[in-house]
Amino acid sequence: MQQFDSIVCLGQTTWEGDFQKAVVQLMTEFSARYRVLYIDYQYTLKDWAMGVAGRQDMPVQEAVRLKNPLTKKTFANGSEVYVWTPPLMLPVNWMSAKPHDLLVQQNVKRLVKGLRRVMRELNMARPLVINGLNPVFGLPMLHQLNECATIYYCFDEITIINWMSRHGSRFEPDYLRSVDAVVTTSETLRRSKSALQPNAYCVKNGVNFDLFNQAYQIARQQPAPEKPIVGYLGTADNRINLSLVEHCVRTMPDVTFQFVGEVHEPGLLKLASTYSNVIFTPPHQPADLPPLLAQMQAAMIPFVCNEHTYTIYPLKINEYLAAGLPVVSTPFSLLDDFDGVIELADSPEKFAQALRRALADSNPERVNARIDMAKNNSWSRRAEEFEAVIRQVPNAWAKEAVL
Repeated sequence: MQQFDSIVCLGQTTWEGDFQKAVVQLMTEFSARYRVLYIDYQYTLKDWAMGVAGRQDMPVQEAVRLKNPLTKKTFANGSEVYVWTPPLMLPVNWMSAKPHDLLVQQNVKRLVKGLRRVMRELNMARPLVINGLNPVFGLPMLHQLNECATIYYCFDEITIINWMSRHGSRFEPDYLRSVDAVVTTSETLRRSKSALQPNAYCVKNGVNFDLFNQAYQIARQQPAPEKPIVGYLGTADNRINLSLVEHCVRTMPDVTFQFVGEVHEPGLLKLASTYSNVIFTPPHQPADLPPLLAQMQAAMIPFVCNEHTYTIYPLKINEYLAAGLPVVSTPFSLLDDFDGVIELADSPEKFAQALRRALADSNPERVNARIDMAKNNSWSRRAEEFEAVIRQVPNAWAKEAVL
C-alpha cells in the first residue's frame, strides 16, 4: 500500500520543448497510475523581459497570472498531468554564495506558497516529491509540502554543467544526504552519488519507442537518398570530438553528415564552410523527428572521452535503434548494454571505417535486433524500474508492499 496520494515533480526544464526530456517522459508514464503535478521551469524576471521583447519563448502571461498558470495535459490513453508555471523568480545564479543563498530562500518561499495553493486545489495532501536535478531549490524545499518522501532524480553530473555547477555543486552534497533516495541515469553516476546517499539506484534513460519506430516504418516505404546520410540527433556542443568528425567528413566525401538540433560548437560550424557534405538542420519538435531519421542510413555519437561524458547514458542511442539505424559511437561511457548491437571506435580512422560498415549494415536480423533492443528500453519499462525503486523507499511505500 503506497503512502503517497500524488507525485509532485520539480525540475530544471520546461515541459514543452524541441527534444525528449527524461523527467518529462517519466512523468508522462507515471500519469497512467498516479496523479502528477509538474512544476515547470522557474522563469526569472530577466526571462520575462526577454519574453516580452520576443527574444525568448516563454509563457509570458501565465508567469504574471494574466492567464491561469495551471494547465492540464491529456494523453491518448486518457491519463493526464497538471503543469504549473511558478511565479517569476529573482535572477540569482550570477551572484556570489551569500547573497545567492539569501535570495534563493525568497524564491523558494514564493514558489512553495503558490504550490501549496495549487496542491489544495488538486487535493494533493501527501505527495511524493521527485526532484529533477535541482538541488538549489530542492534543499530549502525539503519538508515544506507535507511530502512523505523525496527522491533526487540525477540525470547529469552537476559539477560539470557550466551554468549549474557554480551553486548546484555547493547544494548537491547536503541535498544528497537529506533525501530518501537518489536515482541516476547511469551506473557511473550511481557510484558517484552513493558516496553521500546509500539509497542510490540506477534507472537508465529510455525511449519513446512508438514515436521513433515510426522512422523505420517510413523508411521502408520510401527510396533511400542517392547520397547516404549519417545523422546526429541532439545538441552538438563541446562533447563532440571535433577532430574525429572532421576526419570522417574529409575522408568520406560521398556521405552526407547531418546534424539535427542546436549547434554550440563553433568548430563544427566551420566545417560546413569547408566541406559541402556537412549540413545542419534546426531543432524539431519530437513528433517531427521520425521523417528526418527515416532519411538516414546510419547514426553516430562522436563524443569526446572525458569525466563528463563518462557519466552519460545518452537518450539518442535508443532513439536511433528504435528507427532501426546502425549506430557507431566512441567508447565515452559504460555502454556494455549495447554489446553486439552498436559498434564502438576510439580513433578517427577506426570511426570512419566503422561508419562504412554501418552504412552497409542492412541485414534484417541486425535491424530487428536493434529495434528489439530499443523496445526493451522503452520509457514504459523505465517507469516500471523507477516504481520498483519507489517501493524500496520506506517513507513512500508501506513495508508490506516492498518488493
